[in-house]
Amino acid sequence: MALSSTSDTHSSWRLFRRIGGWLPDNAEIIVRWLDRKISLVEHQDRSNVALHPVIQEFQHFIEGDPVIYMGFHQMFEQIPEGAPYDKDPVGRPQIRDYKLMLKLFDHVLTTAPAFEDNAFVAFPINAVLNWPMGTPAGQAMFTNPRVNSMFKRMFDVWAAFLTCPESRCVLTASDDGWFGPKASEKMPNFAETFVCDPAKEYHGFASWDDFFTRVFRPGVRPVAAPDDDAVITNACESTVYRIASGVKASDTFWLKGAPYSLTHMLADDALAGAFAGGTVYQAFLSATSYHRWHSPVRGTVVRTAAVPGAYYASSPAVVLPNEPDPVAQMLSQAFIACVATRAMVFIQADNPDIGLMCFLAVGMAEVSTCEITVKSGDKLQKGDQLGMFHFGGSTHCLIFRPETKLAFSNEHPIDSNVPLNAAIATVQPP
Repeated sequence: MALSSTSDTHSSWRLFRRIGGWLPDNAEIIVRWLDRKISLVEHQDRSNVALHPVIQEFQHFIEGDPVIYMGFHQMFEQIPEGAPYDKDPVGRPQIRDYKLMLKLFDHVLTTAPAFEDNAFVAFPINAVLNWPMGTPAGQAMFTNPRVNSMFKRMFDVWAAFLTCPESRCVLTASDDGWFGPKASEKMPNFAETFVCDPAKEYHGFASWDDFFTRVFRPGVRPVAAPDDDAVITNACESTVYRIASGVKASDTFWLKGAPYSLTHMLADDALAGAFAGGTVYQAFLSATSYHRWHSPVRGTVVRTAAVPGAYYASSPAVVLPNEPDPVAQMLSQAFIACVATRAMVFIQADNPDIGLMCFLAVGMAEVSTCEITVKSGDKLQKGDQLGMFHFGGSTHCLIFRPETKLAFSNEHPIDSNVPLNAAIATVQPP
């Protein structure tokens, strides 16, 4: 994976490049963001402000269970003290205990993400937990079903806020607004690209979530070769992460190199065995991407399923202090395809050379809602909607049987951004 250089402040260590622009390339942006948030919750007068009930519940959960209590202490204690962790919030976490963590969570619950520094931090909770993710205690806690159940309760509260009109406060033309000059550089020609009304307040969006799940205007992303069933199209507006063939039914997905393990990815579904030895195409959606999913083939929905999972688990292969990764989940995408919250849509393609395939949506960090909008028996044309993510960046996989022989397009190499509905592969006749 390519590496990017850092500022002089961080010249002594490496920063992995942020795939798909999920977090800013400049580490100082994360530093300033955390500085502001921590200053806010530590220095404002909160003497008469009680934590949100769900945060109080989270605190009682941590303090009431000795194993969880120990784990949430150790995940901060196990963060190294030496370089690079002693320099700033990216290298030296200012968040050193779970109580400050909870105060930051409390602030986030009633805050919609603003556009910051031309490459905003779209995952405020992930920014808080990034270093703890890479510790042994963090890996134990963030794969614990009871901990993830508590995170889900918190995310349900946040999701409710993000669907309210109050969450539109960041949909403005201010410097940190989503229609301001800096945001417009990242999302040029917004009004011509997406369904909205610039003449209305907030461009006519009813909430932050309404903005996030925006749709393309008709004709903006035409379906490639709509009548050619040999052509497979891109299911999401996304950056290519990996293409793997000969994928095993069961593999050691937690090791360095993160091989795919189909049985775990597909939650031991009865159809999982059909894909053993097949191909996985994985691509990542950035926070500024279009976040709906569309069918890459013409066919019929066989089955759908939502799979609960972890939110902040990262691969044990990406551990501190060996590989200090400011975006731990980015290097864990194959791993989290096995353990994170996700959704499966099995499709029987009309083209028998494709046959059964699966679209797998994988939520990352705060992306806790994978909404499926199709059902068993639905007939699909290429480009028809399958569902959507709510809030944040995410990743997805297209999974094919070993009988499906694919020639992937040379126009879309690894780490290139591919438009929705663009041709990504052609199936070869047997």
